[in-house]
Amino acid sequence: MARFEAYENNGGTCVAVAGADYCVVAADTRLSVGYSILSRDSSKIAHLAYKCVLASSGFQGDVKALQRNLAAKELLYEHNHNKKMSCPAMAQLLSNTLYYKRFFPYYAFNVLGGLDSEGKGCVFTYDAVGSYERTGYSAQGTGAALMMPVLDNQLKSPSPLLLPARDAVTPLSQSDAVDLVKDVFASATERDIYTGDKLEIVVINSAGSHREFIELRKD
Repeated sequence: MARFEAYENNGGTCVAVAGADYCVVAADTRLSVGYSILSRDSSKIAHLAYKCVLASSGFQGDVKALQRNLAAKELLYEHNHNKKMSCPAMAQLLSNTLYYKRFFPYYAFNVLGGLDSEGKGCVFTYDAVGSYERTGYSAQGTGAALMMPVLDNQLKSPSPLLLPARDAVTPLSQSDAVDLVKDVFASATERDIYTGDKLEIVVINSAGSHREFIELRKD
């Protein structure tokens, strides 16, 4: 008997790392179902606001619907307030949007990265129903469990329980952070069949943003 499945995990992994004056957001470009690769060139990253980037893993249909929803709300905000939405404001908007759909949630696991109003790097990590926190780095998706131990070891974000509160930004330089992201993806692709093909990296800093691609395993 045919059975309706509302959700499907299309795999992939997203990572974001925040520094003192930059943010690195990266994701692979593989789109797959089970043991079948549907696309080797499917971007998981969307520019949403001024110096603010969203990377999402999960069900591709929900990811695209969520990105369009947020882009429309950001455009309305810009017209109503005559200014671009900040990254922390977009983080709250994303949380509200996910929570609004909590009874039939977007099957999307999100990492939001960019610069805050002071020019510091910021990373916000989410669950599927909008609970979020600001951290120095995060990973979401099928390869996240393989990447987070390496990021924890290399970046060692201070505990939020420490007083006085310390910055969660990472101590690495921008180039070192990009190299670290490349290394964790190269490692994860050895074990995670849903992560691979190409790595898309977006670096956001005071000069703007730029994008680069590197090749990953294709098997």
